[in-house]
Amino acid sequence: MASLPEEHTSWTAALRGDSDGFAAVFDCHRDRVYRHALRLTGNVHDAEDVTAGAFLELWRRRKSVRVVDGTVLPWLLVTTTNLARNHARGLRRYRALIDALPRSDAARGAGDVAIEHIEEVVVAEQLRQALNSLAKSDAALITLTAFEQYSPAQAATALGISEGAARTRLHRARARMASALEASQPGERDDVTKEMLR
Repeated sequence: MASLPEEHTSWTAALRGDSDGFAAVFDCHRDRVYRHALRLTGNVHDAEDVTAGAFLELWRRRKSVRVVDGTVLPWLLVTTTNLARNHARGLRRYRALIDALPRSDAARGAGDVAIEHIEEVVVAEQLRQALNSLAKSDAALITLTAFEQYSPAQAATALGISEGAARTRLHRARARMASALEASQPGERDDVTKEMLR
């Protein structure tokens, strides 16, 4: 990973339209953004699409990107969260359409196989559902603080809100997410998930 001064130099060049500068920023953050996208989508191909979309948005909106503590990574992570949520909504619409198609009870389609696979990764899916139950900005707060270990102050800067507002919204978002997880897990909630939301 590049140091902050190296990223600053590369980002400054990218702001002038320099593709080599942007490529250096991409190289610096692609792995972290991809891991975050994979955590949110649960699918390698979807994570690749979301990662590409996040960097495309970074290039398109580079003049208005918020830099937090010398790095564009928080902005990228928030954008990745939003793109993953949009992608999930599109998949739900697609699945609803597929489910509405007539088929015999004996036929086992690709959709059924995919749903079974998703059910094998229950905790990840429940986390995604709980995140999707939150407002976009609250999901971004949880993502930045719980998954990516940014401080509430850094998350506030990335989202363009005050630190006090971020802390208040983060407290409420954690409570809502914990309730959503409790509702989706009738038994005892996973200790890792519980610890993450503290």
